[in-house]
Amino acid sequence: MRRSSSKNGHRSSLFNQDDKQVSPTSTPEMPLNTTAWPVKIFQLPFFPRPLNHLNILHYIEDLILKLNKAISAVSPDDSSLLARYFYLRGLINMQNSKRLDALSDFQNLYKTDIGVFPRELVKTLVHSLQKEERVQVEERCELRRLICQVKSKEKREQMECDNHVKKFQLPKAPMQLEEFVKCIQESGIVRDVATIQRLFEALNAGGQKQIVPELFRMFYKFWKETEAEAQDVLLPAEVLERLDSNECVYKLSRSVKTSYGVGKIAMTQKRIFLLTTGSPGYVDITKFRDIEEVKISAPVRILRNSSLKIKNSLRDEIFEANLKSECELWNLMVKEMWAGRMMADNNKDPQYVQQALTNVLLMDAVVGCLQTQKSVCAASKLAYHEKLRQEVPVIIPRDTAWTLKHKINPSQNMMNPQSVDVLFYSPGQLTFPDSDVDVNPKLWCGLGCGKVVVFDAASWSLKQNCIHLGDSRLNCMMGLDQDQVWIGSEDSVIYIINTRSMLCHKQLTEHRGELTDFTLEKLSPESRSSRAQVYSCSADGTVIVWDVPSLKVKRQFHLSCDRLQSIQIHNGALWCGARDCIMMLKPNGDQLWKIHLPDKMKATANFFNRVTLFPERQQIWTSFTDFAELCIWDFNDPVKPPKRLKLPNCKGVTCMIKVKKQVWIGCGGGSGLSKVVGKILVLDSESLEVEKELEAHEDSVQVLFSVEDRYVLSGSAKLEGRIAIWRVD
Repeated sequence: MRRSSSKNGHRSSLFNQDDKQVSPTSTPEMPLNTTAWPVKIFQLPFFPRPLNHLNILHYIEDLILKLNKAISAVSPDDSSLLARYFYLRGLINMQNSKRLDALSDFQNLYKTDIGVFPRELVKTLVHSLQKEERVQVEERCELRRLICQVKSKEKREQMECDNHVKKFQLPKAPMQLEEFVKCIQESGIVRDVATIQRLFEALNAGGQKQIVPELFRMFYKFWKETEAEAQDVLLPAEVLERLDSNECVYKLSRSVKTSYGVGKIAMTQKRIFLLTTGSPGYVDITKFRDIEEVKISAPVRILRNSSLKIKNSLRDEIFEANLKSECELWNLMVKEMWAGRMMADNNKDPQYVQQALTNVLLMDAVVGCLQTQKSVCAASKLAYHEKLRQEVPVIIPRDTAWTLKHKINPSQNMMNPQSVDVLFYSPGQLTFPDSDVDVNPKLWCGLGCGKVVVFDAASWSLKQNCIHLGDSRLNCMMGLDQDQVWIGSEDSVIYIINTRSMLCHKQLTEHRGELTDFTLEKLSPESRSSRAQVYSCSADGTVIVWDVPSLKVKRQFHLSCDRLQSIQIHNGALWCGARDCIMMLKPNGDQLWKIHLPDKMKATANFFNRVTLFPERQQIWTSFTDFAELCIWDFNDPVKPPKRLKLPNCKGVTCMIKVKKQVWIGCGGGSGLSKVVGKILVLDSESLEVEKELEAHEDSVQVLFSVEDRYVLSGSAKLEGRIAIWRVD
């Protein structure tokens, strides 16, 4: 919002008014050589004379009345202009000591344009509230929520400030595990807590259960020196031609005798090779995925050192290197990289290699700083992937290996794995007027810590590290056209993310309970989402109908049930799933019929979990968290007892979706030596037979999402915290 300036360049005065009448909002003429961005001018009321307190009060009242009229005249579609009016009125109310009215205006920015929300100003305003005003705030839900958000944000920013402003300093006192974790994270060496715990054990070879400053200083010094040496490795052009473009040498041995000649053994994230001093310069030893065996051969004579032997599955000859004192360390490092490569290939997840590489570099630093006979034994505590390879047989069932396309880790830059609770796929845009707009499809991942991570779905590379939406679990997600993603949170807020800016620019705060689901209803068959309405539901039984353009509540109603979990719309009717019942409703909330849990099943199954509609078969499929059975109901005769279907090798259903003529079911299972806990059963909806049993995750399957019926995405709980991409037959 701005005032126009006079032609002679002097500032316009409130006292100088043209005789010409100007409408409350008008669009000024734009120069021909500038971009025609729409600019709205708000005409201030005439300022009366003389300048005294009473006239100033009258002026402020007139200004607020004029703003009220302007706000009521703005189209609901123009949320950006509405936000500017609310902002201006909030400033005026604040200056007029109407602090609660000012907070209410700033609260409206959450629904119109949170990008102009004056956080510092609101923080000051909140701190200036008088005692009687704080009492009134408690009676107004929207203001109470606003103040809670401001204080929560302030606390979080203070914690982040404490973490980032503080420069890393070497410790001056012995550190227990908790202090050591914090110190390593601040140093930037590694963030993953589990890896740091293993490093603590490795450095604690003497069993003191603490790290003394001198030991940490030596470890840190060795780590930085090794890092610098790796960056200084200069490879000849003929060697670089043999490597992939993204390959780097991370470890280089001293010059040693090998069965392939004399040279230095180099390790990248993909292979090991011999860097010879003369021609040919590069001799390939093996890629990690081609290794068949790694072992140390015992010395035959007293003066002979042990040697490292590596068998490549593609060759007959065995590579042997006399690494002398480095032999045991190289044996450990090669095995860890080999195990990481095997896990990456088996799980279709390249990040296992990166994790193995981190372990290898930490092993090298531990051996370098300890320099004792038991240093390699201590470093072996970091050989996490090799330990898994030895403990658990790597047997991937044929159906799983064939159906699994890829795995990705949304928690890769976080301290701990996070539960993947909700997924959404937004298709790419073939044409867009702005050339700088990213047109690739995106995968949106809602995590249990209240963060959203975004991947480029064309390359599965991390696009947006983190969009922070509070600290609560995210439960549901829905896209509107190519412009917005709506996200429902456990904290009862609907967050609206702009897909171009990748920022949360609006929030809807009318719900009072945990958000559980959305559904979109288009008001005409070919309409865009701007001619649509959204139904949102919360666990307390509230259903709110939103007008999409204005984000205003069209109507709301309350359902009497135990935890409302889902809402769908089909043929003009609402289908709502709760823990104790399934309901079919009219759009206004009037009940058409209700299904309850059969009495015969109450002894074994306590609650409904998921509801899936099969309109073409006139069926409703329901599942249970604590019972390995499905109930299939008849659309037309809900009173009729359901068909019951037992699920094999399953302890209970966590999620269920329809994909073509199949039903994909996420469930808990696993037995024997397998680490798999989360399984996916693929059922044929006609024969009701299990077509595939997929070993999906090391923790329960939290969410399933169908991508255009071509792929299914599954997300796991926080023990693993990964996303799997599966092919659909």
